[in-house]
Amino acid sequence: MSQEEATAGGANPADEAAQEGEQKKREEAADGQEQPRREAWAARRDLIAHGPDFVRTLVSRDQFGQTGGTHYGDQIFHIGGGGGAGAPHPRSGPVPRSEVEELAEVYRDCLSFRKALARLRDDRIVFLSGGHDTGRRSAALMLLHRLGVDRIRALDPQTPFHELPDQVDTAAGYVLCDLAVSRNRPLREPHVLALRERLERAHARLVVTVEPSAALGDIPAVRWEPPPAREMLHAHVAPAAGKPAWGELCGLTAVKEFLLRQHRPGEVSRFARELLAYHRGEIDEEKLAAYGETAVATQVTRWLTEEKPGLRDKAFLVSLAVFDKAPYAVAAELGDGLFSRLHMIEDPAVPPRVPVFGSSREDRLRLAHADGYVTAEITEWGPLEGTFCAAFRDERTARILLREVWNLHPSARPALAEWIRRLADDRRPLVRTRAASAAALLAEADLSSALAHLIEPWADGRDPHSWLTAANALTMAQLLGMPTVSRILHDWCTGDVESRRWTAIRAYGLLGPVHHEETLRALVAAMHRQPPAGDGDEDRDGHDGADTEVPEEARQLADALQILLLAVREPVLAALTGLLRTDRAVRPHALLAFLQACRQTEDEASDRPPVLDWYARAVTAEDTATARHLYLFWDSLLSDRAHNAQALGVLRGWVRGADDDPVAEAALASLFAALVATPTHHRRISHLLRTLRDAKEAPSPAAGRLYTRLSLD
Repeated sequence: MSQEEATAGGANPADEAAQEGEQKKREEAADGQEQPRREAWAARRDLIAHGPDFVRTLVSRDQFGQTGGTHYGDQIFHIGGGGGAGAPHPRSGPVPRSEVEELAEVYRDCLSFRKALARLRDDRIVFLSGGHDTGRRSAALMLLHRLGVDRIRALDPQTPFHELPDQVDTAAGYVLCDLAVSRNRPLREPHVLALRERLERAHARLVVTVEPSAALGDIPAVRWEPPPAREMLHAHVAPAAGKPAWGELCGLTAVKEFLLRQHRPGEVSRFARELLAYHRGEIDEEKLAAYGETAVATQVTRWLTEEKPGLRDKAFLVSLAVFDKAPYAVAAELGDGLFSRLHMIEDPAVPPRVPVFGSSREDRLRLAHADGYVTAEITEWGPLEGTFCAAFRDERTARILLREVWNLHPSARPALAEWIRRLADDRRPLVRTRAASAAALLAEADLSSALAHLIEPWADGRDPHSWLTAANALTMAQLLGMPTVSRILHDWCTGDVESRRWTAIRAYGLLGPVHHEETLRALVAAMHRQPPAGDGDEDRDGHDGADTEVPEEARQLADALQILLLAVREPVLAALTGLLRTDRAVRPHALLAFLQACRQTEDEASDRPPVLDWYARAVTAEDTATARHLYLFWDSLLSDRAHNAQALGVLRGWVRGADDDPVAEAALASLFAALVATPTHHRRISHLLRTLRDAKEAPSPAAGRLYTRLSLD
């Protein structure tokens, strides 16, 4: 427990305010001091090691994917990163008729549906404004179906507004889901008038769905609210089970508890399938009650709304939601800090009291429906054996708990947001990473509020550590399947705010394995927005340039390319090799990225440096294309006056590391044999091996063998 939290019981509000003021003064005084820069690949390792389950196994080469479910074979996920100049012209695609017919059998309308239907009938176009996963797309399809439209086509939501009329070229029904509308990309009345005119000419109709925050201005929209959960469940179950059976099923405790809470249409549909399975005798009532989020959500509601547990235990439950499957002591220690902040909101006149020895670990875990277990904690110095960790028995509890605190108990938001911001300043990588994951989960619950309270303040701060936390939060929010994040990243990456560009560039580097083509295009676009950095091959002043300070943004672009290169490997290597000699804006970033990748000394699959191991595998497998691309990068590095001295230093370390590694020595022999074909490189490699072989202290045996093998005399 921190000193501040340990003494919270004896502090009064005035003292705490004074302490907060002193803390702010110290932070302001430190603003002018240079913060240690977190190395990109090490920061990626922290994210993998300390992130929650939904990210820990994903941020690793091609293992990205959605949370939950089972993955079979290769899967490709597309993340919008801004696109490229060669993107195909947007087109519409047909919605399968079978999908519409199946939906029509179970669909139940409501007041907002009837309002939208009347507007669509009169105006041929209607905007549905509603939250994520509220059934907006199903409503759009059913609106067209109710008007007798036989052919329905889906439009690309990224289509520019002025091109939409060109897409409406036939007498059909069109749906445009999740139209990208923002303050920077507003929808104007002339766009809608032109679109309506084209719809009338083509005898077509269009339903557009948007987020509630969409900047529609004076354009009328229907606020979409889905039907009550009971009506939706009835529509799914009664036709299949029959009306008498439906009456009996409604009396089940599990169904009553399910209907006590609001549920998204998708959740109702899944529960209906389980209820029909129970009706057919395939599952029992106990399994029905345990299915889905119902039981967990009910328990979470009781935790937060009933008198017991007390506020301190409620704070511990929230802390455990952030530190699920992490050391119990961390969750308990930091939970007391959250308790102090919540108490100051609930009862500001009474100082919060934290009983130091008042809670049993077993009692707290029993309250939380959690299990304790001993495992190895991942630290910067290796696994730490014997750490007692705690995990909810139902893995959905953490997500539901954070979502409910954030959305249904907004009075707790200031304390929770302040607490998470304090976590992001913690010295422990685990705590900082979990602060980012908590922000991502809260963004999934309410994106605009999470951005305003957490992610944007981190991205707009002066400390690169806070930028990294914002990048991690956006990365994990994207992994949770939030489509809006890709647009945020693109806007930040190409915008004018330096700290936000840094944040987006780092996030792109982490997200690269999801869809490296999109990521690479976004990074290249960011490189072209600034003048190309100085190139060692064309140093106008004739100086070496090795000591030239690299601008921070250039370093971040190189960091992102480095992560992308090491995580994706061959496709990114081939693309960068093609740009190396043809794009002056990309070349310096690519060279710096490759140099940084070569400096990495730890590989996930072997003990040798990852790039050297990569080259060794390519030579062994006779992958001439990969070996050639790696050689071309080394040739460019050694020919570049800004980097050749550092590149030779990397090679010197590789040779020393090959003293006891025959595979590495064979790979170096192949690489050096290709490089020494150039007279300048011949002199450099010969000098490097000769000085290592003849070193007065600890000469390198591998250097001697390589010198003789290459016949450099």
